[in-house]
Amino acid sequence: MLNNNDLQQIASRGITPEQVNHQLEQFKTGFPFLRLEAAASVGNGVLAPSAEERQRYVDRWNQYKAEGHQIVKFVPASGAASRMFKDMFAFVDADYDTPQTPFEREYFDGIRKFAFHKALCEKCQANEGKKLKTLLEEGNYKAVARQMLVKEGLNYGQLPKGLLLFHNYDDGPRTPMEEHLVEAALYAASNGEANVHFTVSHDHLELFKAKVAEKAGKYAEKYGVKFNISFSEQKPSTDTIAANPDGTPFRQDDGSLLFRPGGHGALIENLNEIAADVVFIKNIDNVVPDRLKEPTVEYKQLLAGILISLQERAFEYLRLLDTGSYSHAQLQDIIRFVQRDLCCRKPDIKQLEDADLVIYLRRKLNRPMRVCGVVKNVGEPGGGPFLTYNSDGTVSLQILESSQIDKKNEEYMRMFTEGTHFNPVDLVCATRDYKGNAFHLPDFVDPLTGFISQKSKNGRELQALELPGLWNGAMSNWSTVFVEVPLSTFNPVKTVNDLLREQHQ
Repeated sequence: MLNNNDLQQIASRGITPEQVNHQLEQFKTGFPFLRLEAAASVGNGVLAPSAEERQRYVDRWNQYKAEGHQIVKFVPASGAASRMFKDMFAFVDADYDTPQTPFEREYFDGIRKFAFHKALCEKCQANEGKKLKTLLEEGNYKAVARQMLVKEGLNYGQLPKGLLLFHNYDDGPRTPMEEHLVEAALYAASNGEANVHFTVSHDHLELFKAKVAEKAGKYAEKYGVKFNISFSEQKPSTDTIAANPDGTPFRQDDGSLLFRPGGHGALIENLNEIAADVVFIKNIDNVVPDRLKEPTVEYKQLLAGILISLQERAFEYLRLLDTGSYSHAQLQDIIRFVQRDLCCRKPDIKQLEDADLVIYLRRKLNRPMRVCGVVKNVGEPGGGPFLTYNSDGTVSLQILESSQIDKKNEEYMRMFTEGTHFNPVDLVCATRDYKGNAFHLPDFVDPLTGFISQKSKNGRELQALELPGLWNGAMSNWSTVFVEVPLSTFNPVKTVNDLLREQHQ
């Protein structure tokens, strides 16, 4: 099935023929659905700390920062903003010239509120010979929309979200990239330094670097920190082969194989290269102006405080097990910690002999740990927190997407649709073991949690293989804890009109 040209193409990407054949086999076999016990909720897998507890964890985090640990803010930022402007692309191509849909009317009614309004007006003047206001008065709405989207205009149809102007300030508008630098200074700085890592696409790398060079000094001076800003790209070796509907390799017009990015799950390789004691993970578009940052900062510190408190206890127990000298009561204490605090339960644990019990406890304690903020479900799309059965027979907390759930199972679908919380991608992670060594994160991926989606290329149907998602199957074998955080900390921007919401003004 694979010819010599294919083998050369595969090798050039850092992929082996065995990997490709395995992926092609996955198109035929598919992926198993996960077995669910329940949707996680407050009192059943989701913590809701009191005000007093929150303050204690925030204080613990600030103490930890003062101890000089290595902290990194990891921001997936490779997505292009094109989907934000889907409706405006449609308007430009429509057979009418004035706003007709509610989306189009909302956009033009609120156009002066956008942080990019001034920049757009300048592009209209430069390229259309008229100010934005004049074009609108003349009814030339499409010219305004085009100047926002096209390359010679603002180029927002092609730029990454991280480099769009999101929020207005007295000293000028800010991009999401800048808002993440500010966040890092507020809750992730240690010893006067803030480490921020952006994952970006190859096409946008130089643009990001240029914007950082232009802006970072301003925020370093304002917040009294030194920024260490780094970038990485999704590795070609994490791309997956595309297949025809019959499962055979999809070939392009020149006969070559088509490889596609394997989804955000590929970023586990990038995260694996981050040298840090604690890593914050948050999507590029989930940012708010300074006037609304206080809850975000408080709850980020809360999540981090819970993480290091749990990690310290896990480390203590691992060192105790290392001594080989522990009582039955101490083992029972460790079991309670794993089951209650780390939310990992083994139904038949009482049947284990002491030697097997210690091996089991060590395995569950000595692995990466993440504390995930979850918000109350208000109908936003996104994965949800669940108690699921794992391949080793344990029940633990996982973040699931709808694609991982058997749609024919009415009980599971009821759990998914009636779940009280969902995942806003708000994670704080610990990726070093109790001896200070970095975990090899790909070892903790569940390879059976990928999924297959239907796409097209030049009008031809194809199947695409998505790797286990970064906060889904790629972290399946981590210790996971869910904490309820307020909805005010979740303000994603999916369409350009989301920037008109009060939270982005």
